[in-house]
Amino acid sequence: MPSSPARLEPFNSAPADSVVRALLSCCRSLRWAHRLADHRPYPDLDAFLAAADEAAYDLTPADLTEALAGESLTLLPDGAYSAAHTALSAAHAAYESRFGHVFVICLDDFSPEESLDQVLAGIRSRLTNDPEEERLVTAEELRRLARGRLTRLLGDKGPWAVRNSPNVPD
Repeated sequence: MPSSPARLEPFNSAPADSVVRALLSCCRSLRWAHRLADHRPYPDLDAFLAAADEAAYDLTPADLTEALAGESLTLLPDGAYSAAHTALSAAHAAYESRFGHVFVICLDDFSPEESLDQVLAGIRSRLTNDPEEERLVTAEELRRLARGRLTRLLGDKGPWAVRNSPNVPD
């Protein structure tokens, strides 16, 4: 028998301003955060993540600019060589010069040891994109980043940990 759906009561019942603040830590678009907060309650994590994806797909260029302004540069793992820091700084500068915003990439599927190679390869390949194509790629990477952050926010260690319903057997 499939496991019972996860329930989001603490998140669904939290004050809207607290929810919006938490959502903004996942994606810095006010419209995105308010849309998700305003459409509560969500029956389960899958429904919530689907709504987050839909809200991300609906970001306007202005919303995307707002969200990107809240993103920080990709950090290197501890112990990375100074040459790696120099290479990454130069790559970020080239990207920002070309597109006017910080480079974003979702690294959730990679180990920390692979992150530098993935970021450098991503910047290198995406520098050849035209601005409209890069806007689409950036929006997708931002959506993936937000999805991972939301999953962690509502995960076992997050402030609104998702719990299985005590009344529904697994």
